[in-house]
Amino acid sequence: MELLNTNKKNDVLDAMMRIIAENKQEIIKENQKDLDAFTKDDQALYDRLVVNEAKVDGMIQAIKEVRQQEDPVQQVISNRTLETGLNIQNKTAPFGTIMIIYESRPDVTIEAAVLAFKANNKILLKGGKEAKFSNLILEKCWHQALKENGLSKDWIKLLHMNRAETQEFLRNPTEKLDLIVPRGGERLIAFVKEHAQCAVLISGRGNNFLYITPKADWEKTIKVVINAKTDKISGCNALDKVLIDKNIADFEAKVKDLNSILNDHQVEVVVDPSLKQTLPNNTVVEDQNTWYEEFLAMKIMLSVVENEDEAIATINKYSGGHSAAILTEDAKEAELFMEQVDSAAVYHNASTRFTDGGQMGVGAELAISTDKLHHRGPLGLKQLVTNKYYVFGDGHIRV
Repeated sequence: MELLNTNKKNDVLDAMMRIIAENKQEIIKENQKDLDAFTKDDQALYDRLVVNEAKVDGMIQAIKEVRQQEDPVQQVISNRTLETGLNIQNKTAPFGTIMIIYESRPDVTIEAAVLAFKANNKILLKGGKEAKFSNLILEKCWHQALKENGLSKDWIKLLHMNRAETQEFLRNPTEKLDLIVPRGGERLIAFVKEHAQCAVLISGRGNNFLYITPKADWEKTIKVVINAKTDKISGCNALDKVLIDKNIADFEAKVKDLNSILNDHQVEVVVDPSLKQTLPNNTVVEDQNTWYEEFLAMKIMLSVVENEDEAIATINKYSGGHSAAILTEDAKEAELFMEQVDSAAVYHNASTRFTDGGQMGVGAELAISTDKLHHRGPLGLKQLVTNKYYVFGDGHIRV
């Protein structure tokens, strides 16, 4: 693969920012075609699909932030000369060709492509059919930016395939694939893992948990729970389950208070049998599968735990390994929780909504990885490279 110099890549990104700005109204117009064809039975998916002026401005800002970041390719990780005189350098290198499969969210067509391209990777974009017109015009913008700078449109391509064709492409790709990132629900992830013939990096489900300890500040707790649940229900970092320690002071009063405030924010509150008597009017969840479910809706589940150990065990059993929070004023309690909970991001007295590249200072992100190899958390520019060893000798042979 050709290694492009930083100036050439940045020239493409400069052109792309200008082109998107010039075509803002056309992009919104094409997005409206997708919105008009969408059946609004899935509010979270619909919210992800919307492209308005603010979203277009966000796309431009995402490109700007990546353009300003240091080129992640050919960075020296280590450099040492052995006693034999052999010089060994380890440098960052592009993956090659990345394929990302995602549902809705036309802004991913911008963010994924800008990250992959700046890291010198080719990218194949497989967006959902619900965003067809939005993605087509964004691909057109990318191709114009590449053409203006004398580069092939093959650097950034939108795949026009149905499910069956995608399945066949994964099994027998017509070009070399080095990494696939499925960004969506569990069905999509399982589909890709079953058929892919190369490395798959999982952007997993949310199903995020929050644990309220007896040492939690109640005012902070309410503020954090409401933000984590209601700020953006379509986000994979939204809150789904709240575990309440049975030893908190005024237990019943506080549970009822939390339930009431959530109801005031139009959140459906379901409970497990442990809260059946405290909240008799709420739906009681008997199906264990609900514990594994990512709601992506104005819905939350409350449960009671005996202590911190049970909270940690429950989270590690059921969560998607995305984000988990503890509400406590005890630093030691928080430290134990944060060390023992097996999630990509763990929080002390803060909303799970911060698990986001921009919010964490990474900038635009390809996805939130819940894999442990090769990176966990927001996949930003620096994470879209692998490494390569450069070994320099002078007729060296191994004896």
